[in-house]
Amino acid sequence: MATRCCSYEVEARCGTARAGTLTLPHGTVRTPAFMPVGTRATVRGLTFDEVRATGAEMVLSNTYHLWVRPGHELIARMGGLHRFMSWDGPILTDSGGYQVFSMQEHVKLSEEGVRFKSPEDGDIRFLTPELVVEIQEALGVDVAMQLDECLVPDADRERARQSTDRTTRWLKRCLAARRHPERTALFGIVQGGMFEDLRAEHASELADLDLDGYAIGGLSVGEDPALGAAMVSAAEAHLPEDRVRYLMGVGIPSDMVEAVKRGVDIFDCVAPTRAGRHGTAFTSVGKLTVKAARFAEDPGPLDPNCSCETCTGYSRAYLRHLAKTRELLMKRLVSIHNLTYLASLMSRVRDAIVADDAVALDALHAEARVASVNGVG
Repeated sequence: MATRCCSYEVEARCGTARAGTLTLPHGTVRTPAFMPVGTRATVRGLTFDEVRATGAEMVLSNTYHLWVRPGHELIARMGGLHRFMSWDGPILTDSGGYQVFSMQEHVKLSEEGVRFKSPEDGDIRFLTPELVVEIQEALGVDVAMQLDECLVPDADRERARQSTDRTTRWLKRCLAARRHPERTALFGIVQGGMFEDLRAEHASELADLDLDGYAIGGLSVGEDPALGAAMVSAAEAHLPEDRVRYLMGVGIPSDMVEAVKRGVDIFDCVAPTRAGRHGTAFTSVGKLTVKAARFAEDPGPLDPNCSCETCTGYSRAYLRHLAKTRELLMKRLVSIHNLTYLASLMSRVRDAIVADDAVALDALHAEARVASVNGVG
């Protein structure tokens, strides 16, 4: 059996929360950690030097979108995804399973795989578990995700059971298709809909397969946050202690700290950069919209407790001016702040876990709740 290219060491605990180090071919990631999303090999509007400066140590790209354009063969010829997009740290690629949910009107599922009618060019494309592995290994990423099915949150029990069983079968096909386990790890994805027993059962089933890492999928798709948190706990209790746990698609500060307290290690989401492009900032004084009239003559920083480029160099009044005049710089500056805020939040959460300081962890959870709701500035 090939030596694993992925390892995870738990270094400290505070209750169920964990702090650790994820080691991958292109570097290490201190957890808990947030991965900025670079769907099409770019974190929209930012250079990767800027992304690195926010404190990010690992980024996410998307298998489906890179397969469609420019194609994994081209990226392989260009020296792999790291060289292609000028990022030297670890990269994880989502498999395309989320597109089964987000592109429902363009998708037809079968046991063999997923048929997509590409919105970009109208072409019919067929994604199988085997092709998913081939694409991700060709990209040369650190972590490949299995092909899975991401359900709508109101799926009934029988539909959730069928989908979860198919996800397991697809995972086994992904495992059989691997050709380079020494350089690309493979993570399985716990599904189960919104049923705690199905989540627990599926987590146990995947744990028996001794995978490189484990993701919890099918959440943050419109369900009540309390229900989503319950699904995390149901899965987490049955996952191996010595493997990293990844909660897919979660990037709201309060949801992230809640999940860390329930045993999750890494996250990704488009929320901080998407919100940034629309002028919405997560801050320690609340979620702010920079175009608000009250900021027209405000000389203060976006977040008085942040040391990012945006907060140390530009006023709320200036950011509002950029928003009102539709300048692209506003999108960049607020995105930089949001990524920095999440990286800082996770770093401070890590410090609290290392110190086994439950009071400090609860205080950071309270701050995260403030950052996730509208503030007064």
